[in-house]
Amino acid sequence: MESSGTDLFLAARGGDGEAFGRLVGPLRDELRGYCYRMLGSMHDAEDAVQESLDRAWRNLPRLDDQESIRPWLYRIATNRALTIIERRGRRELPTDLSPAGTPLAEAAWLEPYPDQVPGATTSDPAARVIAQESVELAFIAALQHLTARQRAVLLLREVLGYPSVEVADLLDTTVAAVNSALQRARSVLAGRLPGHTQRATLHALGTAAQRDLARRYAAAWEAQDVETIVAMLTDDARYSMPPLPVWYSGREAIRGFLAEALLGRRWRFRPTRANGQLAFGTYLWDDDRGYYLPAGLDVLTLRGARVAEVVSFLDAPFAAFGLPIRLTEIDPVASDEFAARAGLYP
Repeated sequence: MESSGTDLFLAARGGDGEAFGRLVGPLRDELRGYCYRMLGSMHDAEDAVQESLDRAWRNLPRLDDQESIRPWLYRIATNRALTIIERRGRRELPTDLSPAGTPLAEAAWLEPYPDQVPGATTSDPAARVIAQESVELAFIAALQHLTARQRAVLLLREVLGYPSVEVADLLDTTVAAVNSALQRARSVLAGRLPGHTQRATLHALGTAAQRDLARRYAAAWEAQDVETIVAMLTDDARYSMPPLPVWYSGREAIRGFLAEALLGRRWRFRPTRANGQLAFGTYLWDDDRGYYLPAGLDVLTLRGARVAEVVSFLDAPFAAFGLPIRLTEIDPVASDEFAARAGLYP
């Protein structure tokens, strides 16, 4: 017979580790997503969640009310995230850096997030949209320009839906301070977010157009067809490769980069998703080993049916995105497999 939530809570509070795992398990993904939005790093988010759960386990006997466990965990996770931000600062994309910005030697780079969007399974359509759009790269990058507490307030209020009075309690502050921080956060984001989200752009394109775009883009790379790739770009497209600080802007600059990147090299692309966006695991042939090795996770930002930005995360952990760690010469992508994977894009 399956234990009720109350039984699990009482057992966990009494020292049953398995009961504690079952009690907090359903909240782990959403906590990880919250910490990722706060920190801009999948690895930091994992560490923050694990440390938060460890602390919760040690202090659970002090909690009397089962219904308060979710906000209690968010309080712990928020404090942990605020500590990490204070120690490490904000994360960057190369395109956000300027001569007056963070010194390159000190830059911490934004990381991609596997496309298991926390909160996206909710039955509330509005909440589902918010969950999907709030993990897109543009939103995560924009959050980095808020203070740590502004980030927390914005996420707790507008993504997670906590009322101001509960956010004030979570952050040990006043309702007036929460409302003021939210107003300032909205003002900062208003000047940094694109006019259309990737969720809206992909929805407007439709599944068939997404599949066609994905096939053409991957095929052009694998055929070393620079002109086809360039033709798929917007005039003001950008291309970056964190952790390398260099980036390219505009078709001509990107054409020059592609001519060098593709020359004499053999590429393979595998479609996936990251941050709610069209993405590819890219692989480069290694003569010594005799197979294709991961080269980067390319996350594409679309504007209409064209590519407005590519962020190629050179250090992305492929396994976390459902991608193989190597490809062999006799392992081409079958058209039906490619279509099925590309069909993931909603």
